[in-house]
Amino acid sequence: MPELYWPLADHLALRDQLLTAYSTDRGYHDVRHLAEVLERIDELGESSNHEVVLAAWYHDAIYEGGPDDEERSAQLAERELRGTGVDVAEVARLVRLTTTHDPASDDHPGQVLCDADLAILAADPARYQEYSDGVRRDYDFVPDADFRAGRRAVLEELLARGALFRTQHARREWDRRARENLRNEIAALT
Repeated sequence: MPELYWPLADHLALRDQLLTAYSTDRGYHDVRHLAEVLERIDELGESSNHEVVLAAWYHDAIYEGGPDDEERSAQLAERELRGTGVDVAEVARLVRLTTTHDPASDDHPGQVLCDADLAILAADPARYQEYSDGVRRDYDFVPDADFRAGRRAVLEELLARGALFRTQHARREWDRRARENLRNEIAALT
């Protein structure tokens, strides 16, 4: 497993449990995704914000393709992070925010986490294809026609947003490529 930044040196067992969860047979929401989110948090200059980093670790801790995965992940964070000295309510709030990726204009930590989580949309074409293939594997229980319709709706909703990303850096560096990737995937699904 790769070395990933974990801010709680006295709680390595929690990190190891999360790594085990991310190391199961997931399509996209795996250790690589976690590493990429942590890298983007660092790129956005927030790797010293322990609540944001921990929210990244917990945001897909439970990933079964259900509508309550983020809520269950937030509840897991609330249980496991008690007594660690971090703002547990903030970590859980940030995890819940990844349900919509719609942070308020004055919510910088939320903007950072959501931008880092969505940064995959701006990946180079080969990595983006791996991502979209991985998402399909995550939802392999959904029939093809239903998946294509649902996936297309999600992508079209993202593309229709006035701003995919909220931080200045992400808008400047990632928006153009992300929109290109979204348009290409929508065309492939049509």
